[in-house]
Amino acid sequence: MNTKLHAICDGQGRPLNLFVTAGQVSDYIGARALLSSMPDVEWLLGDRGYDADWFREALKDKGIRPCIPGRKQRKMTVKYDKRRYKRRNRIEIMFGRLKDWRRVATRYDRCPKVFLSAIALAATVICWL
Repeated sequence: MNTKLHAICDGQGRPLNLFVTAGQVSDYIGARALLSSMPDVEWLLGDRGYDADWFREALKDKGIRPCIPGRKQRKMTVKYDKRRYKRRNRIEIMFGRLKDWRRVATRYDRCPKVFLSAIALAATVICWL
């Protein structure tokens, strides 16, 4: 079974909100699910999987400036702050720390609720330390 973990993190790379989807599901599903719980921030850093016009408009409606590079298939290129986008490594480090937990990395749990609970427990310990 394959899964994707969608996360909202703070500036230090600590997870604030988590959402799990099936591996073959588009990133837009995770974006739509986490949009309502988005904190009041100035910028949102995301990877190419979250590049959608409706998502960019929803972020602008909330007063959040997106820093998401455009997909390669896009006809019109999207401008984004490349210097700010380099800070996305903090998010990748957070995912790496979660994968330090063997239970999360190998996905022992078959039930998505139990798997998300294991991720939440790992994220709590990461924030604590």
